[in-house]
Amino acid sequence: MLYWAHLANYLLPLVTVPYLARVLGPAGWGRLAMALALGIYITNVVEYGFHLSATREVARSRGDRARLADLAAGVLGARALLAVLILPIPLVLQARLPVLGEHPALLWGAYLWGVAQGSSFGWYLLGMERMRQAALLDTGTRVLATAGIFVLVRAPEDAALVLLLQAAAGFLAFGGGWIMVRREAPVRWPGWQATRDALRMGWSMFVFRASAGLYTAGNAFILGLFAPPQVVGYYAGAEKIGRAIIGLLGPAGQALYPRVSRLASHARTQALRMVRLGLAAMGLGGVLLGIAAFLAAPVLVRLLLGPGFEPAVAVLRVLALVPPLAAVSNVLGIQWMLPLGLDRPFTRIVIWAGLLNVALAVWLAPSLGERGMAWAVVAAEAFAAVGMWLYLRSRRMDPLQG
Repeated sequence: MLYWAHLANYLLPLVTVPYLARVLGPAGWGRLAMALALGIYITNVVEYGFHLSATREVARSRGDRARLADLAAGVLGARALLAVLILPIPLVLQARLPVLGEHPALLWGAYLWGVAQGSSFGWYLLGMERMRQAALLDTGTRVLATAGIFVLVRAPEDAALVLLLQAAAGFLAFGGGWIMVRREAPVRWPGWQATRDALRMGWSMFVFRASAGLYTAGNAFILGLFAPPQVVGYYAGAEKIGRAIIGLLGPAGQALYPRVSRLASHARTQALRMVRLGLAAMGLGGVLLGIAAFLAAPVLVRLLLGPGFEPAVAVLRVLALVPPLAAVSNVLGIQWMLPLGLDRPFTRIVIWAGLLNVALAVWLAPSLGERGMAWAVVAAEAFAAVGMWLYLRSRRMDPLQG
């Protein structure tokens, strides 16, 4: 069911990207990409890693209505607190970042979109393995946002509407998730104790998501600090295509994670068997997707981005190295280390990978532009995958051993 929903969510960007790239142009597309990257940073703060930590707790607490109610209240309180704490960010950037400060609607659209995306109840539905409900809710709201983009976005100055429409869809999904959760758990007003417990529970996963965002989602923002908007547009266009390709592996990981989290505590052998199967399937899928992206790069850029985006071909061919690396790190890290409770070493590896990405971006982006940013991403992904494998092997927990 997740793959059917993901297919719809995969096709929607493939429809909107060609339209937006042509309507906004490389510079307008670059500014929108920077705002979207900022929104992803905000999402990572508000979401706080609950998509992993809270999903794991829900999977372990099925049948315990009181515990589920505490979780829901705590997550709601934590996210509301975090959304308020980061409210000054658009004000600061408006004064200090001219490339976006001259377009305040983009900044505030990024904030609202980030808060909306980070407020989803998908963690609860996935933890309960309600794949159908999670998939339909997510897909339905995205379709509405996509329709709004085609109707309302007509010129480069309409770029902020893309963010506002997607924010509205995110808040609509939040409302639908709230109704579903209320039917099962007596969700109450979040108190300080529940909020604090949720923040403690999600801390390690928040650090992971924030660090991973440095080399998986926020690169357009980082590049925009060193390069003009049109260069950001070249990179962002290729990254958008590359991430859509990598996203084809996502539903397999989403379906695997709650099941392995449940089995790891009482049926280690079965959990290990599932992880090995996931590693083989996702690893092979990552290799095939990478080869396809490399070979089809000229056609994909021409069809999806259009005239003026020719430099994105070289970027996409570099990013074609990412799918197999991302598949391996996803299985070893999220699907195996986290269910085993190895949150801290997992988070440390991701932090170092994120810092490596930023360091390489600062070094390579000024001279190599969009291609330098792409090589920084590949290096960070490789570091994460190899680091996780070496750690597991040193602790005799490598799923490929014995």
